[in-house]
Amino acid sequence: MAHELNDRHPGGPTPRRIADAHVHALAELDPLTAVYLGLNPEDDRLTDLSPAGLAATADLARRTLAELDALEASAPVEDEAERRCARLLRERLTAELAVHDAGEGFRSVRNLGSPVHDTREMFTLLPTDTEQDWLRLGRRLARFPQAMAQYRQTLEEGLARGLFSAPRQVATVVGQLAEWIGSERPGGWFGDLVAPAPEELRGQLTATAVEATAALAELRDWMRDVYGPAAQGTPDAVGRERYTRWVRYWTGAELDLDEAYRWAWGQFHELDAQMRAEAEKVLAGATPMKAMKWLETEGPAIRGEQAVQEYLQGLMDRAIADLQGVHFDLADPLLKVESRIAPPGSAAAPYYTQPSLDFSRPGRTWLPTLGREAFPEWDLVSTWYHEGVPGHHLQLAQWTYVADRLSTYQVTLGGVSANMEGWALYAERLMDELGHLTDPGHRLGYLNAQMMRALRVIVDIGMHAELDFPADSPFAPGERMLPERAREFFGAYCGLSAEFLDSELVRYLGLPGQAIGYKLGERAWLSGRAAARAAAEARGEEFDLKAWHMAALSQGSLGLDDLVTELSAL
Repeated sequence: MAHELNDRHPGGPTPRRIADAHVHALAELDPLTAVYLGLNPEDDRLTDLSPAGLAATADLARRTLAELDALEASAPVEDEAERRCARLLRERLTAELAVHDAGEGFRSVRNLGSPVHDTREMFTLLPTDTEQDWLRLGRRLARFPQAMAQYRQTLEEGLARGLFSAPRQVATVVGQLAEWIGSERPGGWFGDLVAPAPEELRGQLTATAVEATAALAELRDWMRDVYGPAAQGTPDAVGRERYTRWVRYWTGAELDLDEAYRWAWGQFHELDAQMRAEAEKVLAGATPMKAMKWLETEGPAIRGEQAVQEYLQGLMDRAIADLQGVHFDLADPLLKVESRIAPPGSAAAPYYTQPSLDFSRPGRTWLPTLGREAFPEWDLVSTWYHEGVPGHHLQLAQWTYVADRLSTYQVTLGGVSANMEGWALYAERLMDELGHLTDPGHRLGYLNAQMMRALRVIVDIGMHAELDFPADSPFAPGERMLPERAREFFGAYCGLSAEFLDSELVRYLGLPGQAIGYKLGERAWLSGRAAARAAAEARGEEFDLKAWHMAALSQGSLGLDDLVTELSAL
């Protein structure tokens, strides 16, 4: 489903033509973007991670905004679909430039989503079906040492400007790099990557993997011995000014942080009461924490990576079969989604990768195993409704499917995290509403997932905006929300493993504002659905949930400032 811009939008410039041109220009500039979208398949470059590479991306954003300005100044954009695209393009690029201009790219050290993480993830997305695929992968891998040198140049520029990541992030990334390097196979994780290559290519690819791993080791040592000591004293929390900038980036909204913090505490109290009632059904007389610990050690579990991969694949396949034609109308390409095991050294949270634009690479869910052999069911089911079906896969694959009706930008690069994560959390709730979470353990897992997302809003805003635990908090009322106290609070009310929660805390501190989008995004989706239902009933019509779902999933990305309005009108 590759799209030719001139065929789709003949004539003069339109917001969608400008947006699509931006996608293709960025794919030329940033090979990682091209790989993720399935564009430029003959390319064998890596993204320029140097300060010049950051500047080039920002310059492209400014040129695109200037084109949009000129278009809108010449004549009003009357088509609603074009106006929606223009609003998204302007909001997203403006938010990206605000982050860039504040120098955030010069301190991008965090436990996921950093340039080094993104570059490694790219290799998991490359095709390996033919000898030419392997040769192209090898040429990219040969460029990996240069990419790591460019990344180090960017961090060195940050040091020169006094822009540091916090020591907690540095220590975590150093540990992750050690795990990537430390495989028994020559070439570490990259050696594992190329091990399935054709025998006649394997020797050279392994040698290239060894060189790539040596570059990782050099980066690890520099971060440990030079960057880490220089960053000592950098606070974990970013403060309200930086946080507000990041919140706009992740949510597409100007949020009232104090209102969101109060609302999340209300959610916490409601969920705590529901979890106490559900825990009784799991284990008589048990608190939620005791019931979840029992489920973790004594409840049903899947053993082994292959078995859990097959279990999750079956869960998604059954969800598609149950929902198709009843609550969703899914096109054939959406019926395929793959369960995968995440590469070693990943952060603890499961994740999803979107299909390529032509669906040659399907949507995929990824489970980090973290060295485990047993995988309790109780917290997997709701999580895979979130990551797979009807969560991220149905939204992002549907976006891909309707790219030719919108713009490529609206369904790819313009994605707003809070919109996407809000839908995925809504999807978990939908499966509960539809009766798919009747098992007490599975339902307690769902409520725990909801609790985790409410706690994310509390902890993320509380730490970065430097707020206090409120007077009615059952934990540390009146105390400042410092990271260590936030971690204790999280552990007291969320039944996931200590290793997972430790990774989560580092994630919230390293990606300020991202974690609040799940629950606040779900709030927006629920508000939009309720308004659309009320409008249908006011017209004397029955609300058609299936039609609403498909219309909602076919409108492409929107920030939270626009999402409720658009959903209400469907």
